[in-house]
Parts: sequence; C-alpha cells; structure tokens
Amino acid sequence: MEMENYSAVTEFFLMGLSQFPDFQIFLFTLCLIMYMIILLGNSLLIIISILDSHLHTPMYFFLGNLSFLDICYTSSSVPPMLVMFVSECKSISFTGCAMQMSISLALGSTECVLLAVMAYDRYVAIGNPLRYPIIMNKVLCVHMAAWCWIIGSLNALVQTVPIMMSSFCGNNIIHSLTCEILALLKLICSDIYTNMLIMAVASIVLLVIPLSLIFISYIFVLSSILRINSTEGRKKAFSTCSAHLTVVILFFGSAIFMYMKPKSKDTNTSDEIIGLSYGVVTPMLNPIIYSLRNKEVKEGMKKVLSRHLRLLKM
Repeated sequence: MEMENYSAVTEFFLMGLSQFPDFQIFLFTLCLIMYMIILLGNSLLIIISILDSHLHTPMYFFLGNLSFLDICYTSSSVPPMLVMFVSECKSISFTGCAMQMSISLALGSTECVLLAVMAYDRYVAIGNPLRYPIIMNKVLCVHMAAWCWIIGSLNALVQTVPIMMSSFCGNNIIHSLTCEILALLKLICSDIYTNMLIMAVASIVLLVIPLSLIFISYIFVLSSILRINSTEGRKKAFSTCSAHLTVVILFFGSAIFMYMKPKSKDTNTSDEIIGLSYGVVTPMLNPIIYSLRNKEVKEGMKKVLSRHLRLLKM
C-alpha cells in the first residue's frame, strides 16, 4: 500500500560533477574536443577502410563496426552532456533517460562481444593464415557482426525494461553525467534483487566470458607468433595484435571497474570520472591507437590522401 504514495517521476536531473561549478566550462571544452576527435578519427577509419581495397579484410570490417559503434555510443550521450555543462537546466525526460540508458547498454554490450570476435579473427589470421580467407569468409563475418549487435540490443532490452517499470521514490536526482544504469538503480524504492541478478548474469556473459575468450585467443596467438621465422612477420603480427590488446585493456578495465566492483549507496567522484573515461576517453583513443600502431592503416591513409590531392590538382 505504501508504494501508491510515491509520486510518479516524469523527469530526472543529471547532477554529475556539479559539485565543481568552476570546472564546468573546462569540462565542456575538454569533452567537446574529445568528441570532435571521436567523430573525425572514427569517420576517417571507416572511410579509409572502404576506399582502400587493401583494407577489405575481416579485421578492418570489424574495425569499421567498432568505429561506427563508438560514433553512435558517444553521439547518444556526449551532446546532451555538453548542454548540461553550460546550461542551468540539467533535466532529462523519463523517456529520454530510458532511451539514453538503453542505447548506452546496447552499444556497450555490443562492443564487449565485438572485441572478442576481433580477438578470434586475429587468432585465425595468425594461427591459420592459409585457411584464413576460407574460415573468415564474408558471410561468416557479416553473421558474426550481426550477432554482436543483436546480443547487445537484447541485453539492453532485458535490463532497461524492468528498471523503467520499477517504482521510483520521488527522488529524481541522478549523480551521474548520463542516465547510467547503476545510478538509476539507487533511485528505485522497490526491491532491486531481480535487477541486480540480471546485471550480475549480464556482467558474466558480456564481460567475464568475452574477456576469457580474448585471453585464450591471445595465448594461441602468442604461441603462433613465436613460431613465425621471419622477424618482419613477427613485427607485423605484434603490431596488429598490440593495437587490439590496448583497446581491450582500456575498455574492459573501465567496464569491470564500473559494473563488477562492490556496489555502494553513494556515488563517488571517482565513479563519475571513470564513467566519463568509459564513455568518452576510450572511444577517442580507439582510432588513435589503431592508426598509430598499425602500418596498414597509416599506408592506407597516405594512399587515400595522395589520391584525393592529385584529383584536386587536376
């Protein structure tokens, strides 16, 4: 009976890092610069992988998916975040909050599975190079990428719907920069055991299992690299794998810290900063890591740029 006395929540107030009012303009500028780098860097990677025929391989097909995913992920959260930094109004509608959380969960989950698929691709490419084009054929790659997106979307649906159907205690202040699932759970006044159970299962399926598969794949990859006789071949293999491993460590490190650490009732400033890192810094670093540590991407970039410069001169 007591539950009926709670007023319906129609909007939320995002108060993440609002305890530092003097830094709001600095945070706005910093996040805007990072967002522009995300858009330019990931768009450039997608364009190069399409225009350069040498990059029409499974690795760059999955990398294109990762770049597109990062653009969508940040575009769902960073523009509203920028508005919050410079505006007195820090509210978001109930529906808008649900959509933002759903998109964030879907794309974050998709990236977890996609990074595991990319590790498997590297294992096949280095461990079985002669059969690589047959095993990682175009149909299989499309199916694998599609399942990454489907699994991510299903996870978002399974986690978002129960939360948004829960009873909120009239408290609509979210101590986060975005409508993040952990922050919303703290506002629910009904029993959240089911929500926590779903999140625990999702964390195992989408964090622990993909990370374990990546770890196993790279044990075999390392074993295969050490058997390569050519020094140049070993360097090339290490170059492509180190870029992927760096992205894996950054992404899964932030995700595990956020979703698998012991839960507390209060939101710490460190949680908000880690959330910002997970949502903005990691997607910004992805294209930088893949372009700086990958000779093929750098060569592809030079070819595409030189080709277009020649066309401009004509």
